Amino acid sequence: MKSQVNIIALVDSIGALSDRTLHNGNLSLIDDGSFHSAGQGTPDLCTVVRPGQIVQWQALAVDLQTPVEIKSITFLDSPNGHVGYRPSDWSEEGEKLDLDVWAGIVPPSMGIGVPYKYRLELQMYEGKNSVMFIDSPALMCA
Repeated sequence: MKSQVNIIALVDSIGALSDRTLHNGNLSLIDDGSFHSAGQGTPDLCTVVRPGQIVQWQALAVDLQTPVEIKSITFLDSPNGHVGYRPSDWSEEGEKLDLDVWAGIVPPSMGIGVPYKYRLELQMYEGKNSVMFIDSPALMCA
């Protein structure tokens, strides 16, 4: 078992902004975990993890001219809500939006076989409709 699982959100920003949705093939979630995760390449990725593992999320834009960043990650059933965190050197006006990495540690209290859905909120460039989210990805302990 790896001590870390990486989740990549591959975003077609132009498609998402044009369609006003992260569905329709505009978002693909992929992980490199040791276990067989369901929904690879879709917005419905269910990443299989173990307590104590580090989970890192990163957003990458298909179109390099339209930057994308993770604005927030919120576990929907968590009493504390927010689980992910930003690196300490994060700048709100950062120029390296595609290098932003969010991370968290799988708590020992996660129930085995229970998918914990989270809201992945992405910001693509700037403007009124530039922030979109999905509630379909999840982490699940094996």
